Amino acid sequence: MKLFVFLYLSLMAGVSLFLFQDKQLAESMERGSEIYADFCITCHLAKGEGVEGVFPPLANSDYLRNNREKSIIGIKNGQRGPITVNGVAYDNTMMPMGLTDDEVADVMNYISNSWGNKNDKIVTPEEVILLTKK
Repeated sequence: MKLFVFLYLSLMAGVSLFLFQDKQLAESMERGSEIYADFCITCHLAKGEGVEGVFPPLANSDYLRNNREKSIIGIKNGQRGPITVNGVAYDNTMMPMGLTDDEVADVMNYISNSWGNKNDKIVTPEEVILLTKK
């Protein structure tokens, strides 16, 4: 039964994305959801809720909204040192996952448009390259 509900919700989410979002963004988010499941879900959990005080939430994240460039760089190169997300301090290390520029763009598009987040400007591989060459 849980599998049926999951498949149904996934299908409905896919249809919604296709109908209401730019096709390029929808395709990027689909790829990003697979990357998220492979690399990010262990720490940030299935719905992006994270673990308070240990792994910051991605759901309804003020950090993602207000720190686009730092978020992209953090996904590509890893993140170390203190940050504050939704009023909670985090001081942990996220190691680089070895993602390509395309994969970073896709996962960033997925997380910045999921779980209450909304980003109207698509992240492109070219943007990732420009930010991470610095």
